[in-house]
Amino acid sequence: MQYQNPVIRGFCPDPSICRVGEDYYLVTSSFEYFPGIPVFHSRDLVNWKQVGNCVQDAEAFPLLEVKDSGGVWAPTIRYEEGLFYVTATLSMYGNFIVTASDPAGEWSTPVWVEAGGIDPSIYFENGHAYYCTNQSLHPGQEEITLEEIDVRTGKCIGETRTIWSGIGGGFLEAPHIYRIGERYYLFAAEGGTNFNHMITAAGSDSLFGPYESCPDNPILTNAHDTSKEVQCAGHGDLFQDHRGNWWIVHLGIRLSRRTMSHLGRETFLTPVVWENGWPKVENNRKAALCCDGPIWEPQREALPWKADFTKQKWEPEWIFLRRPETASYERGNGVLRLHPSRTTFLDGKNPTFAAVRQRDFDCAMEAELSFSTECVGDEAGIAALLSSQFHYRFGKKRTEEGDVLVLEKCAEDFRQTAFSIPAPEGRLRLRMEAEKESYHFFYAVGDGPFEKACSASTRFLACEVAGRSFTGTVIGLYAFSDRDTGAVMEVTDFSML
Repeated sequence: MQYQNPVIRGFCPDPSICRVGEDYYLVTSSFEYFPGIPVFHSRDLVNWKQVGNCVQDAEAFPLLEVKDSGGVWAPTIRYEEGLFYVTATLSMYGNFIVTASDPAGEWSTPVWVEAGGIDPSIYFENGHAYYCTNQSLHPGQEEITLEEIDVRTGKCIGETRTIWSGIGGGFLEAPHIYRIGERYYLFAAEGGTNFNHMITAAGSDSLFGPYESCPDNPILTNAHDTSKEVQCAGHGDLFQDHRGNWWIVHLGIRLSRRTMSHLGRETFLTPVVWENGWPKVENNRKAALCCDGPIWEPQREALPWKADFTKQKWEPEWIFLRRPETASYERGNGVLRLHPSRTTFLDGKNPTFAAVRQRDFDCAMEAELSFSTECVGDEAGIAALLSSQFHYRFGKKRTEEGDVLVLEKCAEDFRQTAFSIPAPEGRLRLRMEAEKESYHFFYAVGDGPFEKACSASTRFLACEVAGRSFTGTVIGLYAFSDRDTGAVMEVTDFSML
């Protein structure tokens, strides 16, 4: 049956997956956003729903000082004896493990792991736990290392050993170990996270090696894909479904224009066959947008998503920058109130900003809000954000001349006011319509018709323009001020269409 990639759309890179019976749980990187490490659930591999987040305790995860594209990355999820384990890297602090009996529920505070390196993975066997990273024991050499650990304390047990050095593709990372039959297999990523990204494999008769490289390495890469439909494919996790079929979940990007994408790296699903004792990706080892695979349920179209402000609890899709100030947000009784922060996107900290991931090139976001300014510099509305230096803001702002409805664009040191009119009084509806190459911004007063404000290119929110951006565009609600203010933005509707 045919299905479309990516199976999880928008900024969801570095996927890892585990199966419990006929249930599948998948986690991805979240970087500087909180809560971190989104958890998705599926029973058919092509229809996924976010059910929670693993990084839930802002006190336990020091995210406030992390830079753009820093924070939490490269999680691995595994299940052992009734408990789910997720391990990942927090930049500047090291590797950690969190656990939960229910992936949609509460996750533990982190256990910090002694092992160095990044992109950690756990492998369980015969009551023992083994920890695998790209730690190098020999300066100047790229290596995958393995040691036994105590998952309750994070302490290493015994010797750390080098088990493989890759195929020389550079940037060796993202290791995963599997036992399949009587043999051990090792997956890793090489080539960097850009257009030379790839998945490589090795095998051994012993857990600690020596590992021999798969003769057909890399087993997955789109580095030479001239169709340019999928690029940067790599960083994957191998698994077998409950029907006996084999797959890889991995990251990849779809291009919005030439070599650019503002959605970032997304989660792809690619079928695997076995040939001569090695996993093989057909289609000339390339990921594709349209795949034929042994799936058992049709893939459904994504439904519109609407926030429910009658509830105080945030839906799992909401994310905030770094460590959100909880006092800046109030929700319930059908309203979300945002109190302006003195910090803005440009400060690279934790401004008042509640967002969701942009799910596709073609989509729309709509918000209904009211905002009565008090001071010059009060500003609130909707925003599309890639990073602190690359974002668009569309909202109401108090200036020396009075309130204006304004669209402001920021691309590093390039700043532009693309639209500005005297702000209408009363309730506003703001709308952003997205397509591959442009965002279109609209406004309406009360229940009146929408009027177009202007358009803005997606180019300046592309990861390739920003440079070393591991995230993707998120869209949401913001409120800023130059000084202490009593102004509050009240939002009664927020929808993704």
